[in-house]
Amino acid sequence: MSDSDDDVPTLSAHTLAALQEFYKETKVVTDHSAAPTDQFAVGAVEEDWRMSQFWYSDETATQLAEEAVREAGEGGRIACLSAPSVYQKLKQGVVDGSDRVSAVVLEYDRRFASYGEDFVFYDYNKPLSLPDSVSPHSFDIVLADPPYLSEECLSKVTQTIKYLSKGKVLLCTGAIMENLAKDLLDVKMCSFLPKHNRNLSNEFRCFVNYPSRLLSC
Repeated sequence: MSDSDDDVPTLSAHTLAALQEFYKETKVVTDHSAAPTDQFAVGAVEEDWRMSQFWYSDETATQLAEEAVREAGEGGRIACLSAPSVYQKLKQGVVDGSDRVSAVVLEYDRRFASYGEDFVFYDYNKPLSLPDSVSPHSFDIVLADPPYLSEECLSKVTQTIKYLSKGKVLLCTGAIMENLAKDLLDVKMCSFLPKHNRNLSNEFRCFVNYPSRLLSC
């Protein structure tokens, strides 16, 4: 035993608050993992900033999923390219018509492999390195959110988009990429303003290459 209470280490109020917040977040992640019904919740897989992951707000994920369903059409196929939040929203069964389309999520983060055959490993540095099961021009709409705001990244992701898409492209990226996106994909900036669970320092926008409700939202 200690000879004095002074020998017992104490934590500052700030440190205690930080620990409580950490345990709270840890509990949320654990609860998501434990409950099968929540496996498709936006945020069920925690963001990893090292992979430039920033999840959409629930409202934005819903609106983008609704757009994808409308444009894919009955029996359509949707590719969510580095956009797992939208894939998750599509699989929740809360978006009208989502049961009449199919979707895959192309992601570098192998934690999403828990989604089984819907998961396709994707490294934008190897834009055309895709499994044989992913046929060219086999998706009615490709919804893409390149992980980095750089010419190199968008140019490589564009190769993947053009390989996957039958024509329709919904691109979500920084406003600063507008001119390059137009040159590469012939897209227009939408009035719709996507939002994230965390505030981003760069203005974020959506772009489409087809007549869309998002253009005039």
